[in-house]
Amino acid sequence: MKTLYVSDLDGTLLNSQQQTSTYTNQTIEKLVDQGMLFSYATARSYYSAKPATKGLSAKIPLILYNGAFIIDNQSQEILVSNFFLKEEVNDLAHYFNQKGFYPIVYAFINEQEKFSYISSKSTKQQLDFISTRNDKRKNPVENNLFQGDVFYVSCIASKKQLESFYHDLKDRYQCLFSKDIYSQDWWLEILPKKATKAHAILQLKDYLKCEKVVVFGDGLNDLSMFEIADESYAVENACKELKEKATGVIGRHDQDAVARWLEENYKD
Repeated sequence: MKTLYVSDLDGTLLNSQQQTSTYTNQTIEKLVDQGMLFSYATARSYYSAKPATKGLSAKIPLILYNGAFIIDNQSQEILVSNFFLKEEVNDLAHYFNQKGFYPIVYAFINEQEKFSYISSKSTKQQLDFISTRNDKRKNPVENNLFQGDVFYVSCIASKKQLESFYHDLKDRYQCLFSKDIYSQDWWLEILPKKATKAHAILQLKDYLKCEKVVVFGDGLNDLSMFEIADESYAVENACKELKEKATGVIGRHDQDAVARWLEENYKD
């Protein structure tokens, strides 16, 4: 039976140093060479996922930004994209303007991927995050945050403030509200309704003509893919809600749990 294996990155395939270990790289590369169809589904962009998984070729498309894009790992071509509609962008811009909150807005501007932010009006948590992203996507602006073709909006602030945004927006958009495993900051990620890991995995399953899907994860943003998978495995450090949905619980992310499970269970 042709099977697609998909892992989350942070807290699952990556260790505490935000890297795939040498053992994980070698094991997965060996199994991919034997014919295993392996990919990852992450909240990260291509720019931050690639350095973290250096050593993994993953010769099939990758799911990025929690399902907003499916990208070919070899050519970097965008195979599937999910953008907000113009009226949705206007709605979000109006909502946050009313709230006096200025999120980080990801978009394609003149065919270039950018994230826009207003330094003087950003939260400390957002500025801390932006300081870790030293790449060409940075687009500091004075106003007009919601320019270009918008596909992803992130808010980093207090739990209380983001909770109210979440309840206001969750019925209109795909909203992911959680605490970051590294910084311990609270995040609210807002995407188009169709941009989910689950939807992207089903598209990838059809694209690769697979009959079965096996997934690995640790966080609330992995729930959707656990619900559509034939088998789902939560790492030991996963949240309670995910463990309850899982087929089984494996070792910790710092113990190469995904690679060890694959080595023991993959059959070509």
